[in-house]
Amino acid sequence: MRRRDVLKVLLAAPAATFTWTDAEAAQAAASAQAARAVSTAKPFVPKFFTANEFKLVRVLTDIVIPKDERSGSATDAGVPEFMDFMMIDQPTRQVAMRGGLAWLDLECQKRFDKMFLACTDAERTAVLDDIAWPAKAEPEFAHGVAFFNNFRDLTASGFWTTRMGIDDLQFMGNRSVARWNGCPPEALKKLGVSYE
Repeated sequence: MRRRDVLKVLLAAPAATFTWTDAEAAQAAASAQAARAVSTAKPFVPKFFTANEFKLVRVLTDIVIPKDERSGSATDAGVPEFMDFMMIDQPTRQVAMRGGLAWLDLECQKRFDKMFLACTDAERTAVLDDIAWPAKAEPEFAHGVAFFNNFRDLTASGFWTTRMGIDDLQFMGNRSVARWNGCPPEALKKLGVSYE
């Protein structure tokens, strides 16, 4: 919040009614600004995904990275919006993404006579288990495996490059070290190497 904005808020009412500290004034102005932002915020409208595809992407990203005790889900971190941007930014990925989402719906229709979003959690898991581990997947699921590998990678890239994802990793960033004392003994032992 800029000082000028705080002053505008303070001067908008008779001075006699204000007995706030600078911190209280700044907090009131920030609250007013946040309320204005919420009231004018518009829901995200995807530029690449259709409305139904975007719902499927939101569900699927949260299956890949669900909310847990350490952080929110992929959707909480804005991963579906990131994916929509990436599809516009990288047109070569569009056919594979749209085809993979359609593959999921077709596979669910074939197995359960309903689309992926209408399936139960157990039904979704059954389909995803068949494509989540490439080494175990049957050859007839090759397209689904390729799609899901790319989808999972894009979900992870989107999540762990957000503030929420960085906090989830507990990454502290690059830190300067005044003196290098070498690799800790436990790390050397784990790697099976030594300085000698």
